[in-house]
Amino acid sequence: MSQRRFAQLDVFSDQPFGGNPLAVIVDAEGLSDEQMLRIAAWTNLSETTFLLPPTQPGADYRVRIMTTSGELPFAGHPTLGSARAWLEAGGRPMGEKIVQECAAGLVSVRRDGERLAFAAPPLQRSGPLETAEVSRIAAALGIAREEIVGHAWADNGPGWQVVELASAQAVLDLEPQLEPEIKIGVIGRYAADAPHPRGAAYEVRALLGAVPSSGASACEDPVTGSLNAGVAQWLLGRGELAGSWIASQGARLGRSGLVHVQVEADDGESVVWIGGHAVTRIAGTLAV
Repeated sequence: MSQRRFAQLDVFSDQPFGGNPLAVIVDAEGLSDEQMLRIAAWTNLSETTFLLPPTQPGADYRVRIMTTSGELPFAGHPTLGSARAWLEAGGRPMGEKIVQECAAGLVSVRRDGERLAFAAPPLQRSGPLETAEVSRIAAALGIAREEIVGHAWADNGPGWQVVELASAQAVLDLEPQLEPEIKIGVIGRYAADAPHPRGAAYEVRALLGAVPSSGASACEDPVTGSLNAGVAQWLLGRGELAGSWIASQGARLGRSGLVHVQVEADDGESVVWIGGHAVTRIAGTLAV
């Protein structure tokens, strides 16, 4: 039996236990795929990450992101939480930014005051959804098709389909009945006469249909970095937002997630940075 450094972090909230929890195995070298999946199923969190030596030039470390039933190429709150755990374990980046290697490639992470922020990876799939798919999503959300005022693929790895409703309150009021294996991001903007108490521009919900083989039920993710990254790239492409804004997520679950979005120009291209707090709540060792 070996002892591995372990941390559980609270990501995307500055309020204790208000964000999305993440388990991190800091010393994961030598663990098999089967062991990683068994540990991830045991922690029973949406994701558990495993930190490894890098294999690509320029990377500071490598991360593998496991759900309770498989591996993700990229995910947002695991990126920020893993970077925080790596730094607190004594990691020192080679350059100004932290460079994380994951199955989706290299992802830059920077310090943003007390927060960390990652550079959103390119979308693997974008563009509007097909008409039949929009109707299917409306039915899953329990709303009329006409209540969806915008829609797009915003897939940077997890496979997000995004729909926009007329208001933040419409997003909060949803009572969805999800089909298996569906991943829906829903957004709605806060109006000037009904602002968010902490200045958020959008309310976001991440709704997940169960994977049939997992035995789990449909669920809602508390705060989702990959979804907010895809949404930001979609909104930027529409030319509606620039500069910086905040998205709120998790209110229907009693969470207080805040995702800080910053759009910056870099060599003529717009780079979207997705930031938030990542705070260690549990630190110790895991007997494997």
